[in-house]
Order: sequence, then structure tokens, then C-alpha cells
Amino acid sequence: MSMEADNKTTNNQEKKKKHFSFLYVLGGGFLKEDFFTRHTRMIVLVVILIFFFIGNRYTCLQKLREIDRLQQELRDVRFEALSISSELTGNSRQSQIEMLIEEQGIDLEGATTPPYELKK
Repeated sequence: MSMEADNKTTNNQEKKKKHFSFLYVLGGGFLKEDFFTRHTRMIVLVVILIFFFIGNRYTCLQKLREIDRLQQELRDVRFEALSISSELTGNSRQSQIEMLIEEQGIDLEGATTPPYELKK
């Protein structure tokens, strides 16, 4: 019986050596272990899910960058529209129009009577 006990101990030691051997892991020997053969489907599913989550995160980051870029562009366009509107308002004042008419040398005069509204 002691021979069998020594044999089992030797086999257990050899198995433990295989687990810690660099060549054993690098050569793919650990893939032949009972755990990996029983859970192959689950491992493949987990790897596929990991790839899916990584791809999803990458896509989300790209979309966030695009949203930031578009928001900055929108701010710039709003500022430009506000500037143009302000400039137009300033140029449409009566005093500004009269000054531009004088500078251009156009023979026009301002109205002396105020405008009135026609009613039905």
C-alpha cells in the first residue's frame, strides 16, 4: 500500500509541477486540463462578451467626441449669428443710415413728418 501512496504523491507532485512550469503554460498544456475542457463554452462566451463590451465602449467614446465637436460648432455658429444680428441692428438705426447716405453722397433727405397708420 505504501507503494500506491508514493505513486499518488509522485503523480500529484508532477501535476503541480506542470501547473507552475512556464513551458507548460506557454505550450498550451493547461488547456487540456479538466476545468477547461468542461467549461469551454462558457469561456468562449465570456471572451465574446468581453470583445463586445470593448467595442461598445470604443463606439460610445467616438460618439461622445462627435457630440462635443458638434456642440462646440453650435456655440460658434450661435455666437456668429448673434454678432451678425447685432451688427445689422446697429446698421439699421436711422442715425446710422443718415450718416451712410451723407458719406455716399446720395441726394436723399429724411422725412419731416412722422409716419402714420392707415386703418380700415
